Amino acid sequence: MTWGFRPLLRGSTYSGALFAFCAAPASLVLLPIAVVPATVWGSAPYGARAAVTVLLWAALVAALGLPRITRRALTAGARRLLAVPLPEVPAGPAGGGRWRTPLWLVAQVALGWIGGLGCLLLFVAGVSLPGNWLGGEARLSWSGRSVQVTGVWSWVVAAVCLLLVPVLCATVSGGLRRLALPLLGPSAAERLALSAERERRLAERNRLAHELHDSIGHTLTATTIQAAVAGEVLAADPVAARAALRSIEESARAALEDLDYVLGVLREEQPGTAPARTLADLPELLERLGHAGAVLEPELSGELTRLQGTLSRAAYRILQEGLTNALRHGAGGPVEVRVAAGRESLELAVVNRTGAPTAAVGARAFPTSGHGLPGLAERVRLLNGEFEAGPDGSERWRLAVRLPVRWSA
Repeated sequence: MTWGFRPLLRGSTYSGALFAFCAAPASLVLLPIAVVPATVWGSAPYGARAAVTVLLWAALVAALGLPRITRRALTAGARRLLAVPLPEVPAGPAGGGRWRTPLWLVAQVALGWIGGLGCLLLFVAGVSLPGNWLGGEARLSWSGRSVQVTGVWSWVVAAVCLLLVPVLCATVSGGLRRLALPLLGPSAAERLALSAERERRLAERNRLAHELHDSIGHTLTATTIQAAVAGEVLAADPVAARAALRSIEESARAALEDLDYVLGVLREEQPGTAPARTLADLPELLERLGHAGAVLEPELSGELTRLQGTLSRAAYRILQEGLTNALRHGAGGPVEVRVAAGRESLELAVVNRTGAPTAAVGARAFPTSGHGLPGLAERVRLLNGEFEAGPDGSERWRLAVRLPVRWSA
């Protein structure tokens, strides 16, 4: 039974009623304009003039709902005072729902007048009916009929009137709450735009997750190996140690650029230019890994500089992830890196030894998330390419990717 009283205990019930009650006196500003035709049409019957005044008054109130800023203000008010979860509608065309805000304004003003006057009358009756203790009396008249309320009954009727005030407030706010979503909520076109915006944001976050995994994961792997190498050769070969430390600095700076960009997007701020590393940056990547102590055997062929930007960036990330996996899980020894750009396809391959890890990089040094190879496979699939990863013989692991190429003129 308590569910029936819950609306009377909510703060949004009374703030929502206040939202309606404030609209009623505010509409009085338009009443002098609405009265002008009735004043000019003085010979008409009183009922006709009253009807014209009310209709013109409603039309003027509805016209205030046409500007887009009115809808934004009313939506914010309904969201805060009525506690209705109205979504933010993206900027753009109204999507065929522009007429709904005028309807909301008319309904809000009408409910404000009905509820406001009703609450006022009930409150006045509740206060004035008792008169004095058991001695007050009142006469209630309606449609020619009258009832005299005296004695203890005046207190009973007064209590009922005062209890009806919050009930009327709950009725007004409940009515507005039911009208809020169909009249102030997004239209079908706006819901479609909201859905498209959510999908775009989700796709952007998934892309950033791939970027973060590839770039930061590679940098941390290379930095860990470089730090281990620097520690081992610090006393015996200070020059090599300084070179490893410089490489750590360069890798960390590049990782910070990627991280700043990703965090800027996730905070929904205006990020800077996204780091766009392509196959042109591959020699720098191989040089950093060489400073880390990795033995690389690169084989580059074809006109890599002519590749389109998206394909070149994806190829760089694929090679970066493949080399990161080779350093993390390989058993040392040379890592073969093959990049061949042909007329119809771009072929990438990373081959490393498998077996027991080296002393510099233990098996526990690099925990794996399990997202690397699935992320690469998804990236390749989106580019309509072919992906292969697995053992290549008894002691080798091979990552091979083939991507279609469309040469620019």
